[in-house]
Amino acid sequence: MIGRKTMARASPLLLVLLACGFCFATYNLLTMIMHNRVVGRGAGDESDGLLVSDPIIEMPDNVKKPRNAKLPFHIALTATDAPYSKWQCRIMYYWYKQQKDLPGSEMGGFTRILHSGSPDNLMDEIPTMVVDPLPAGLDRGYIVLNRPWAFVQWLEKATIEEEYILMAEPDHIFVRPVPNLAHTGYPAAFPFFYIKPDQNEKIVRKFYPEEMGPVTNIDPIGNSPVIIKKDLLKKIAPTWMNVSLKMKEDPETDKAFGWVLEMYAYAVASALHGVQHVLRKDFMLQPPWDLETKDKFIIHYTYGCDYNMKGELTYGKIGEWRFDKRSYLRGPPPRNLSLPPPGVPESVVTLVKMVNEATANIPNWNTE
Repeated sequence: MIGRKTMARASPLLLVLLACGFCFATYNLLTMIMHNRVVGRGAGDESDGLLVSDPIIEMPDNVKKPRNAKLPFHIALTATDAPYSKWQCRIMYYWYKQQKDLPGSEMGGFTRILHSGSPDNLMDEIPTMVVDPLPAGLDRGYIVLNRPWAFVQWLEKATIEEEYILMAEPDHIFVRPVPNLAHTGYPAAFPFFYIKPDQNEKIVRKFYPEEMGPVTNIDPIGNSPVIIKKDLLKKIAPTWMNVSLKMKEDPETDKAFGWVLEMYAYAVASALHGVQHVLRKDFMLQPPWDLETKDKFIIHYTYGCDYNMKGELTYGKIGEWRFDKRSYLRGPPPRNLSLPPPGVPESVVTLVKMVNEATANIPNWNTE
């Protein structure tokens, strides 16, 4: 009698213990099954959590693709036949060739889109497609306005094997091999501190009406550098061209945006198509403000670099030592430029060394 009472009292506790044990075992079993079925996880892995053996749901294409598969992009830059543009394109193309086939690169083909309307003497050196400039007078002296029109023509006429395109500029130098930074429907772009749609809302609303959404939908970017799907760029490019022309025709907008008008036009055109970009500060650096090239992909040498012999920046005042692309409007810089004095940031030193290496290895350098 005592034993039965004891067992009766103990049975609820025993049942609880058994239930807990069963749940624990079931949890471990399910965990093991899920572990074996889930696609390998990693930081930023878009396939995170997708089952490879689901009998009903077909695997997305991005999971079927081998993990080490590349997504090459085509490098495209617009240019003129002016000496100033030519020497920059030659340096850029030299460094493209040095970086293209190195580990980590997803750089594909290359095209210089020459919007001067006729071939020049670099056709055999750099892969080039000639397109028409805007009708005379339409750019109103703002030659950059030819860029979107050049891309429209190129995208219509060219056979581009790659699915992605990197829009670049002549004054870009590839510091290291560039991977495809875009993510499916999201292009990758560099954020510019001076592109501020929210601070120019009154003007921006002329081209991006309120029914389209807040002006914060407009990314603080230009068209370059941008890595974007080819089909997406084909949709944006005509809008980019039309918005550029309309902005230039509007005196208030032209005065407010000045030399970055075409950049604002690309940002607005993208937003009109509902496209937002992944902003990558590591995409590019701009000497002399950015001091190091570490973990960056492109040097953009748009700003002059002026220093005294103590290595101190004298921006706005011609320095005792200087490198400024505008010093070479009529022809290329000489080979073997002098290196900066001690104390100058690594980014500037690297820029000059890379220019020197390119000019030393490009045949007939001083013929432009």
